Amino acid sequence: MSMKRRVCLITGASAGIGAEFARQYAALGWDLVLTARREDRLQQLASEVNSKHRIEAHVIACDLADPSAPAQLVAELESRGIEVDALVNNAGYGLPGTFFSTRWEEQEAFLQVLLKAPVELTHRLLPGMAARSFGRIINVASLAGYTAGSAGHTLYGPVKAALIKFSESIAAECKALGHQDIRCTALCPGFTWSEFHDVNGTREATKQMPKWMWMQAEPVVAAGIAAVNRGQPVIVPGGVNKLIATLARVLPEPAGRALVSAQSARYRKL
Repeated sequence: MSMKRRVCLITGASAGIGAEFARQYAALGWDLVLTARREDRLQQLASEVNSKHRIEAHVIACDLADPSAPAQLVAELESRGIEVDALVNNAGYGLPGTFFSTRWEEQEAFLQVLLKAPVELTHRLLPGMAARSFGRIINVASLAGYTAGSAGHTLYGPVKAALIKFSESIAAECKALGHQDIRCTALCPGFTWSEFHDVNGTREATKQMPKWMWMQAEPVVAAGIAAVNRGQPVIVPGGVNKLIATLARVLPEPAGRALVSAQSARYRKL
């Protein structure tokens, strides 16, 4: 009898870091559930990893901006008899402009996709992981969760900071409750080459930044998978990013705010 392969659910899997998570988990022999809004991109990725790694990739298109989407997604998994062993909460985007210039509906959708959906999916899938005594949860946060708030993209840093603390809390709770093989990690990349900056309209601005500040998606994702497997609650990939995170923690708060204010105009679109 063949052993049942573990299954990883990846949100925002159609491109960038999400697609790289799919490729790396497939290479490890995991089956996948790929979800995002663009079904055509998901189908292309599913065909790629299916043929290359001989695994099974399921496609479920959904828009996590819809408050009912997380519950519907989990219900669809249950109807297909799919048990999720790993959850990668990757779906996200940047919302350009200031809090003054954006509509509340835009901010509400942003909170739904980047914060409420990851928290709800974690809450809904954790019981099954506990029942099977195994689980991996990776919340894709950001280096921005460590730095001071900035003008523009108002909620991005606060939401990523919340994901870091949420991941630490889930990791601590699982350990305290004796779920030793259920592990949760916040992955905190800095600038990573992907479609993210094209979507939020900051590609031209970020081109002016030095290349040494950037990472490719492959080492970022590899760091996240390695960290969650060893039970590390937070991982900042890359030496430059680690240095920035350390400075953010040790600099006096006024100095940190001044530094972010001086630099953010280079890559934040107001």
